Amino acid sequence: MSSSVQLFRDQKYHELKGQCIQQRRLFEDPEFPASDESLFYQSAPPRKVEWKRPKDLCEDPHLFVNGISSHDLHQGTLGNCWFVAACSCLALRKTLWQQVIPDFNEQEWDPKNPEKYAGIFHFRFWCFGEWTEVVVDDLLPTMDGKLIYCHSNVKNEFWSALLEKAYAKLAGSYEALDGGSAADAIVDFTGAVAESIDLVQGKYGEIISEQMKLFEDLLKVHKRGGLISCSITASSGSTNEAETEMGLVIGHAYSVTAIRKLRLGERLIFSFKAEKLFMIRLRNPWGKREWNGPWSDSSEEWNKVSNSERKSLGLTLENDGEFWMTFEDWCKNFTDVDICRIVNTSYFSIHKTWEKKMMHGAWAKNSEPLLNRSGGCFDNKETFLQNPQYVFDVKKTEDKVLVSLQQEDRRKYKKEGRGDSIPIGFEIFKVEDNRSYRLHKLTVQERVATSLYINTRTVFLKRILKQGRYVLIPTTYHPGIVTKFILRLFTDVPSKLRELKADKPKMTCWSLLCGYPRRVTQIKIHSAEGLQKQDRSGGADPYVLIKCENQNMRSPVQRDTTSAIFDTQVIFYRKNIDSPIIVQVWNSNILCDQFLGQAVLAASPSDPREQQTLQLRGRGSREAAEVPGHITIKVFSSDDLVEL
Repeated sequence: MSSSVQLFRDQKYHELKGQCIQQRRLFEDPEFPASDESLFYQSAPPRKVEWKRPKDLCEDPHLFVNGISSHDLHQGTLGNCWFVAACSCLALRKTLWQQVIPDFNEQEWDPKNPEKYAGIFHFRFWCFGEWTEVVVDDLLPTMDGKLIYCHSNVKNEFWSALLEKAYAKLAGSYEALDGGSAADAIVDFTGAVAESIDLVQGKYGEIISEQMKLFEDLLKVHKRGGLISCSITASSGSTNEAETEMGLVIGHAYSVTAIRKLRLGERLIFSFKAEKLFMIRLRNPWGKREWNGPWSDSSEEWNKVSNSERKSLGLTLENDGEFWMTFEDWCKNFTDVDICRIVNTSYFSIHKTWEKKMMHGAWAKNSEPLLNRSGGCFDNKETFLQNPQYVFDVKKTEDKVLVSLQQEDRRKYKKEGRGDSIPIGFEIFKVEDNRSYRLHKLTVQERVATSLYINTRTVFLKRILKQGRYVLIPTTYHPGIVTKFILRLFTDVPSKLRELKADKPKMTCWSLLCGYPRRVTQIKIHSAEGLQKQDRSGGADPYVLIKCENQNMRSPVQRDTTSAIFDTQVIFYRKNIDSPIIVQVWNSNILCDQFLGQAVLAASPSDPREQQTLQLRGRGSREAAEVPGHITIKVFSSDDLVEL
């Protein structure tokens, strides 16, 4: 077994199976016994449950019958349609379900060698950043000789019931699976990155351009192995599991099993504005009750489609819970969609690949402000920066960044009444290009992105960020909340994501010899205007060089302008406070850069903190001769190294 797979409750599948075969007994799991405590923590089933093995329920049990399919599953009496919808999605992707059900051939019943069967199975789930192996026995809850929870539509197929049992063990009980999110289960099956979209708030049913963008996005996700589910949130006056006029079930998770652009029959091309229809296929985990609107199984619209096209779509006219809709109808009838992206980090791929960094962290309380890591959201001005802080770099001129913040799964706390997810979110700030210590005060930094704050397990954000350094601050909505999280960041080029732990430079033995910083200074160079023209077209290619003691920081070059916007930020921890900071403007040339002027700053705590415009001067002191141009800057200095 791979060393990267963790063992749940330290149970070793092959070791336990070997012992059972040697002792000629069937495995009974002491960690998840066939008893009421594994079934429920609060609401007992209406009648007595009998735990039976597959061989007691049918003559010829199998893990799979004729392979694995999204049609294999039916929900049962537990309110976990979200889990069954996720399983339906999983069944569509062989490479993914083989991760969850490892060595499936070895686990299968072998009628020729019944002595090799030990009543033990193992499954793997992506739990909080690590693949975790869960061992279960094959004792399953039944009433009247029938499985009461998730089961296959084929009586002698048991992969879904056993997978559900392993997932229930992870959660603490079957009842802990009552109510949840399909996206969470898909992430647990795959390690995918989950994004939730509110179709109503985004007005996808009304704005055609947004609708088309979403269709193309979902089509790409689906083609690249991602998994998608959707649901209808109950509005005031409606109840969960009520049926709409169009046959859809409210408060119920559906899996998306196909997304297609559908060609219409040639004879009808001129009757329609477009030759293609945008279509989506869904599956109800109940295995029945389907959409009855346009393009439902028996609707006359299918007469417009050629037989070959119907065949390629795999159209069936049975009440099997699977049906097609136009994408426009889907946007108008569903309220929420969960998109689970399998982010490609392979270096050997024809598709776009991403650089991934993952950090484990925690919100932790401490009465000492510098040690507190549970400061709440941005609205808590006094404590917001008392949260974990992570720094990363965007190396390209612009880069698309994907951020996923996931709190620990709280289902295991349902028994104690603490099973609800905590409202979480995060902020991203563009900071000084050389920042290496924690932020203590927001001054020149630019707030560039804010996620939703919501009580879901995962919060996701996509943004295009400009070149520079950024600090990402994950937070709970309210201060003082304690829990763990994982942060995942995907960028086009390596981001060097890391946690900022130190508040200021460390005091070392060398500090006694070389000196220790006495002052911290932040500078933001906003712009330079009226610069001397440097080429025939009357422009220049300026950049800024900021010098402090033995440190030099340089901005990107701004092309073909004498009035440049830099928005460059730097921070210096200064040992020699009498030595000025020099801000120089240069013109970039192929052979030799040209000096355009400079400003000399004392940068003392008593200097004004408002934005100021300074005249550029020649080399030398602050009183050197004026040269064309001026720069607009902000300067903050403090002798308290943890003020900024």
